[in-house]
Amino acid sequence: MDQTTLIVAGVALLVAVCIGAVGFVFAGAKENKSNQRMARVVRGKGHGAGGEGKEDPQTDNAGPRRKLVQETLKEIEAKQKAEKEKLTIRLRLQRAGLEIAPRTFYIASAMTGLVVALMIAVSGLPVGAAALGGFAGGFGVPRWFVNFKTKRRQAAFVEEFANSLDVIVRGVKAGLPINDCLKIIANESPEPVGSEFKDLVDGQAMGVTVEQGLQKVYERIPLPEVNFFMIVLAIQAQAGGNLSEALGNLANVLRDRKKMRAKIQAMSQEAKASAGIIGILPPGVMGLIYLTTPEYISILFTTTAGNLIIVGGLMWMGMGMLVMRKMINFNF
Repeated sequence: MDQTTLIVAGVALLVAVCIGAVGFVFAGAKENKSNQRMARVVRGKGHGAGGEGKEDPQTDNAGPRRKLVQETLKEIEAKQKAEKEKLTIRLRLQRAGLEIAPRTFYIASAMTGLVVALMIAVSGLPVGAAALGGFAGGFGVPRWFVNFKTKRRQAAFVEEFANSLDVIVRGVKAGLPINDCLKIIANESPEPVGSEFKDLVDGQAMGVTVEQGLQKVYERIPLPEVNFFMIVLAIQAQAGGNLSEALGNLANVLRDRKKMRAKIQAMSQEAKASAGIIGILPPGVMGLIYLTTPEYISILFTTTAGNLIIVGGLMWMGMGMLVMRKMINFNF
């Protein structure tokens, strides 16, 4: 293979990478308008239509309360940023609902990697492939399992959390203290809501405040829904207000978020199916050609130009998948 062909192949690969990078940048260039709106609400700059030049007594009276709410929100955000830096393997296991020690997890990971490496070595593949397989089995598979359990547990928590808030709303309207409402949720709600609120109630019995207990719950269940609940209780404790009305509005918001999430998933299924078909088509066609006429496709594996084509195709497909994932992944 001459030098000119290598240069042409390299330039073509570079152009493909540049085009893919530009497409990825444009796909992710759209700003998150919901975060901007939330920032405006927190800053408290909203005014009535045409009311900038008029003084409202209610607005003046609400000034100290707004300032107190802003300070409370800043304290909560500071605590959450500090806790994000303390993500340990023990906390990951707690988020997944796995009641095992980190030492047991490490031992299980090492055993999994060893078993995968032995299976690959026995199958007759090279030692390098066995080493890579053992590394993936020891570090990739256990952590993938923990992440899978974590997402499944968080989904179950969101499914039942709004109903638990309704229990608090009805209890407060009936005259029960919030501690008794939390005990009802801990005893009657299904997992994982019941176990999390049980830990919260047990912490209160040991002298832990509701805010501190909810901070621990948020560490194990880092979801916006839990954060909303914690903010509502913190603001109500600092500034006062109608707790039942606030929690009722929060329950309605959580149900609306759930409906919106389901609607987004339904609307994006076509794009996800298209992405899956487009992603599986090239390797599928390649496998069929290899089964029918292996001498025709063997050039990709036996020549330098073929190897460059495979690498360029894999990079191009990877960037395309990232762009499509960015287009169909909605955060709200």
